[in-house]
Amino acid sequence: MKFDTRGRPHFAYKLQCSPVTPQYNQGLRRHNTQNFRKMASLIASLFYFLLIISPMMGEKTSYGPKSKTSECPVPVVPGLSYTYYDDTCPFVQSIIGEYLSEVFQSDITQAAGLLRLHFHDCFVQGCDGSVLLDGSESGPSEQDAPPNLTLRKESFKIINELQSLIQYYCGPVVSCSDIVALAARDSVYLVGGPYYDMPLGRKDSLNFATLDITLANLPAPSSNTTTLLTAFATKNFTMIDLVALSGGHTIGRGHCTSFTDRLYPIQDPTMDQTFANNLKLTCPAPNTDNTTVLDIRSPYIFDNKYYVDLVNRQGLFTSDQDLYTDLRTRGIVTSFATDQCLFFETFVIAMLKMGQLSVLTGNQGEIRLNCSARNPCSMGQWSVVDGGKQQGGLSQY
Repeated sequence: MKFDTRGRPHFAYKLQCSPVTPQYNQGLRRHNTQNFRKMASLIASLFYFLLIISPMMGEKTSYGPKSKTSECPVPVVPGLSYTYYDDTCPFVQSIIGEYLSEVFQSDITQAAGLLRLHFHDCFVQGCDGSVLLDGSESGPSEQDAPPNLTLRKESFKIINELQSLIQYYCGPVVSCSDIVALAARDSVYLVGGPYYDMPLGRKDSLNFATLDITLANLPAPSSNTTTLLTAFATKNFTMIDLVALSGGHTIGRGHCTSFTDRLYPIQDPTMDQTFANNLKLTCPAPNTDNTTVLDIRSPYIFDNKYYVDLVNRQGLFTSDQDLYTDLRTRGIVTSFATDQCLFFETFVIAMLKMGQLSVLTGNQGEIRLNCSARNPCSMGQWSVVDGGKQQGGLSQY
């Protein structure tokens, strides 16, 4: 492992490039906090202790391994910073990491839900926390759009709980959109994936997208590679970014209705027969209301086995398997299937790009007091958002 002059590892995602075991997944990088009260007490003690000694340390303490952000290949959007909360909430990342460690000890499947929530937030009018907003009398929210109906209710609850905990220790200084981004990052890390520093300073939107806009910006699981490439290109993602971000499907579950068109009435010829037979047991009819894992080899570990699935014609969705079927992206899939370090490195780059899609910064937007609702004093300030962001694009690419 290489270290910089301050003893910090270069590219933290290279710390875990080999396959992990269930024991590793359950134990390593987990804090042995017995319950939430003990965790909160520990954070409180550390908070006041570190406030005293931090001037002597010369550097803020943060959750996770240190990575050399100066080597980050993705430019930081103006208004965001890796040190944004160093003065106002220096231990926000520790608070989120500790809390999610406790959550995942009880239910590791929540990691996939939080990662997906970040995707669905960023792909629709940018990473602004708009997916968290409840509907109003003026219309349904993004949550009511068909692609978002399967977002985990627990994910929204976890974000709200994190916000309450952060506000308890720091006050209302951390945005909901930053909490979502950090929760997604830590979800990847805590189940075996790469850790990466995250630029912060996003503000929360004052409005949510319409159902039509939401639907238009979230590619369906039945999409082929051509459709995906077109959709991702509108957000300035490359072909490599597309394949790397699709690797988020190495954890999580899929609903039968999202892939039974590959089973009935005629089986998709690109699907492995044994794999298809097993899926038919879970989904005996097209409208079966069941779910199955997205990655049959290691469904609860963030690794490169998703790509191994694709090489073996065992991808669940059309949008997955077609990445290998299509010759334009097959080589990338094969490379990730054989080199987990390469996948991790590329995934980090793509996530950093995605995490800066059309962000609100500075005086744009707000820091919500409640992640599911706009602040009362900003109910009429629609122009702050409408005049300050581009629809769906990456802010500086």
